[in-house]
Amino acid sequence: MIAIIDYNTGNLRSVKNALARLGADFAVTSSEEVVRSAGGVILPGVGEASSAMERLRATGLDKVIPTLEAPVLGICIGMQLMCLHSDEGDVDGMGIFRTSVRRFSPEDSSASEAVKIPHMGWNTVSRPDSPLFDGLPDMPWLYYVHSYYAGLCEDTLATSVYGSRTFSAALCRNNFYGVQFHPEKSGDAGAMILSNFIRMSL
Repeated sequence: MIAIIDYNTGNLRSVKNALARLGADFAVTSSEEVVRSAGGVILPGVGEASSAMERLRATGLDKVIPTLEAPVLGICIGMQLMCLHSDEGDVDGMGIFRTSVRRFSPEDSSASEAVKIPHMGWNTVSRPDSPLFDGLPDMPWLYYVHSYYAGLCEDTLATSVYGSRTFSAALCRNNFYGVQFHPEKSGDAGAMILSNFIRMSL
């Protein structure tokens, strides 16, 4: 069973619908007991980082998540809360990934592309050698909606480029994964990523 953590963030329904389409066994929960017993855990999220972190702390799961041994997948804000710090609201995260989250800037524009904030739409992602990306083509197209990005670090699993800025599209440390894009809104490629995570969680 996969536990989808409920802490009042915006893309909970779309993640539920995506897992249901894939036939996954899942529960939406804020219970420590259920999270600890799950075969895999998804931390979704849409919104502002400091308020999202405050809501997560209110559940007490900010202390539980870093101790989990099952596969954990953070999506968008969920991934950012797994980093050291976010400039959005000047908030500390759970410190699982060794990088901080910064805001895109007009200075990130390239000679051919002016950066619009938020970064919204389809973008290519480097395909890493990782079970989370099994079966995907080289440079798959995935869907983004974000104004803040995780910097490159030792935990960077995959990258995307926006304007002149190369950023972490996916992060990985041990059993913890994070993706900045929205797999639940990324068509067949996103469904493949979620299917891979389901398989890893069995």
